Amino acid sequence: MHMADALLAPGVAGAMYLCSAAAAGRSLQKLDREKEDELVPVMGVMGAFVFAAQMINFTIPGTGSSGHLCGGMLLTAVVGPYAAFLTMIGVLLIQCLLFADGGLMALGANVWNMAFYGCFVGVLIWKAVMRRGVTRRKIIAASVLGCVLTLQLGAFSVSLETLASGITALPFKAFLLTMQPIHLAIGLVEGAITAAVLVFLHEARPSLLWQAGGADANQKMTRRGVLGVLAALAAVTAGLLSLFASAFPDGLEWSLQRLTGSTELDAEGPVQAFFARIQNFTALLPDYNLSGSDSAAGASAAGLIGAAVVLAAVVVVGKILKKAAHRHGSTASRH
Repeated sequence: MHMADALLAPGVAGAMYLCSAAAAGRSLQKLDREKEDELVPVMGVMGAFVFAAQMINFTIPGTGSSGHLCGGMLLTAVVGPYAAFLTMIGVLLIQCLLFADGGLMALGANVWNMAFYGCFVGVLIWKAVMRRGVTRRKIIAASVLGCVLTLQLGAFSVSLETLASGITALPFKAFLLTMQPIHLAIGLVEGAITAAVLVFLHEARPSLLWQAGGADANQKMTRRGVLGVLAALAAVTAGLLSLFASAFPDGLEWSLQRLTGSTELDAEGPVQAFFARIQNFTALLPDYNLSGSDSAAGASAAGLIGAAVVLAAVVVVGKILKKAAHRHGSTASRH
């Protein structure tokens, strides 16, 4: 559901940057209060896993379309909404800059559509379902309900942002009625994938699930062991399984194709051109392959590099933020 710059007017794109920045600022404030020293590596590994999972487009039978994991609901169920939102920003930023996946001018909108709902609406669903304890059935119910609802909200936002921009000939009603059903199907598949991962965590190490209080008694695997499994899965997914991703257009591209005959629209205007030049300079691995390569080996290498960059970036930035929060707390205590 990565929006391209061609769908957005600069004013709408700027407004979405402000909305996403406000949510990021609030998340940073809340993350500063996080006392769990082991949260940062979990954020890094889960971020790499989500990045890798997003590389795999799965076919939606009978439609000629495909979808991929967004990951906000999955991350929230593990690290909580604030850490999840910041991790999602890292994933989307690296996808945008390094792989040219989603427009740079549209990044604020993509963060809002793909991360805000999954993290901050998803957490409300997670808390409501898990109110009286975490069970396998509740995990499955929360995963499916959360992914379906938050993806519907994201698809609606895409349609609304396109309407507000007014720079395309896309009819709002037709666009909306095309976007919502296909993303309902995608949400159901994402819910199943999310449930499978969270059920594994619940069976292997329940305490890794967010707010799973009292879960320490039955830990079949160590924290390091579970993170090792997830890191290995991320590597296999990014380096191997991504080669078998569906070639069909994703839900947004499919919707555009049905209404315009093309999966992409031309970006017009000096602001869009300015952001495109920046993105062309930063996209060292365009279209998830080595520059100038169409080989499977290049795609595997690009996927592995991307997952490693996400992991490293989230961990490094997380540690910097923790140190800054610690220094701030120490200064405040002296005063």
